[in-house]
Amino acid sequence: MAADAGAARSASAPNWHEIVLTALKRNEVSLVPYVPDRVLTPLIQGLHDDSSFTTFATAREEEAVGILAGAWMGGRRGALLMQTSGFATLPNVLASLVVPCQIPMIMIVSERGTLGEFNVGQSLVCRTMRPVLDALAIEHHTMTRLDELDFIVDRSIKQAVATQAPVALILSPLLTGGKVFA
Repeated sequence: MAADAGAARSASAPNWHEIVLTALKRNEVSLVPYVPDRVLTPLIQGLHDDSSFTTFATAREEEAVGILAGAWMGGRRGALLMQTSGFATLPNVLASLVVPCQIPMIMIVSERGTLGEFNVGQSLVCRTMRPVLDALAIEHHTMTRLDELDFIVDRSIKQAVATQAPVALILSPLLTGGKVFA
């Protein structure tokens, strides 16, 4: 009987993607471009299904950064969804536009390159992402636990907006389940 109660609780408990979506909405983040990613699919689908958000795919991460920079300058809050390898394309635009222009770019990154990764390129980018964020003085948090997720996402968005500084929210495979390899 205790197992049934536990199953009922976990069936009704929010998933990571529902928590992130709710935190985005609570913080008036309404524009969410993304580069398609299997791990982020449930969040992307939830954003498409919610009329509070304008959500669309972009060809490249830098394109999404440009869109979000313009949106911020026009008074709209947004967030970029991507995977670890997509982050590798961003250091120049972060260093030359986002950081010096004080744009509170909210980057939600599904982490690849760890915990059983088969792709050497993903592993290399995973090892360099955090040092690059540190070198650019960009706040970043790796989320591994469901019980801390809402607090970290909510407070990170609030801080990014208040300080007009970017933030990277890295979704660990420990939280999302990661990409499943056949």
